[in-house]
Amino acid sequence: MPQYRYQIRESAGNVSIGTVAAGSLAEAAGMVRAQGGQLLDIAPTRRSGQSLLQRLQKVSIDFGPGPKDILNFTSELVVMIKAGISIRDAVAGIAEQIDKPKFRKVVDQIRQDVESGKPFSESLARHPKVFPPLYINMVRASEMSGSFGHMLGRITGYLRQQLETRSMVRGAMIYPAIIAVMAIGTTIFLLTFVLPRFSTIFAGKEAVLPTPTRMLLGLSAFLRGYWYVVVAGIAGLGAGFYYFVHTPFGRAYWDAVKLKLPLFKRMLRALYITRGLQTMGEMINAGVPMLDTLRITADVSGNTLYRQMWMSVCHSVKGGKKIAGPLTRIRLLPRNVVQMISAGEESGKLGEVLADVAEHYAQELRNTIKAVTAMIEPLMIVSMGLVVGFIAMSIILPIFKLSQLVK
Repeated sequence: MPQYRYQIRESAGNVSIGTVAAGSLAEAAGMVRAQGGQLLDIAPTRRSGQSLLQRLQKVSIDFGPGPKDILNFTSELVVMIKAGISIRDAVAGIAEQIDKPKFRKVVDQIRQDVESGKPFSESLARHPKVFPPLYINMVRASEMSGSFGHMLGRITGYLRQQLETRSMVRGAMIYPAIIAVMAIGTTIFLLTFVLPRFSTIFAGKEAVLPTPTRMLLGLSAFLRGYWYVVVAGIAGLGAGFYYFVHTPFGRAYWDAVKLKLPLFKRMLRALYITRGLQTMGEMINAGVPMLDTLRITADVSGNTLYRQMWMSVCHSVKGGKKIAGPLTRIRLLPRNVVQMISAGEESGKLGEVLADVAEHYAQELRNTIKAVTAMIEPLMIVSMGLVVGFIAMSIILPIFKLSQLVK
């Protein structure tokens, strides 16, 4: 377990130095504060010699910071700021325990900027690929309002909600994909390894074979003889789809299709609504200007149609109009949601209303994901059983038929 060196001012006024073992910097700070006194400084001790196994366990490819890294950074920063540690010392301590070199370099650059007198939000803004505009704008608003520690806590809660939502949706998407891959793999195995063993039995008797059996034998022969054509075709289709959805027209078309998929449309609509309203509510409550809030909400929406909707709202508000106008016209949000947004805008409690509506749709999203997963599992199993059963019957039926002819 890592060792942390701390400096604390005791109740008598004298300063003492010690070390504590803890799983993280935030945990170490909490343990020291529990002893009483004022925590002045805390940082990891220099790393002692590690065993070969420990070094091998830390060997990994550095892909840079992800959403979970940003969440961990922010949550530890919250604990340390609330513990009375300065932002400079807090960032320096966190940088020491980051394993990813790229992220450690970013955090160290932030520390240097803070030490040179730059605001924390300005230091974050120098790394737009790591910290999103929402994060930077909420920090900037907290610096102006003097609620830095409280705002970091709100950012942590928002990031955690977004990470949990993304994990749930990804899990709902991955599960049917795994079942589909298993079904396709089983089918290919039966066609390329099992069915050819029966081709010698059926040789010369094609005229009396059932049509499904002849079709499967032909498909099996094609897969074995021209497998490279099949692989190239699948790769070509995959590459073509990838490039298509990365064009402006293709992305808009695919985003529209996703909202019409039979099993997933309700889940995806709840996802886009939850993400947009959560983002907008958090930023309004943080005091971020409305136009900046709407632009950032559009950027994080995750769907071209919803992005266009929020940008339309932004242009409307910029022209002095109400938020509800474009929302009513575009109809991507349910009518009752638009009515609540309009009421919140009129009453001056838009941030609170958005937070409540977002929480409602977050719960609906969780329920929808459970329902979709529960529906997909039996459908995929039944589909897989039908395919395998069809292949098995196509093999067994001609064997019975040939045995009757022999008799």
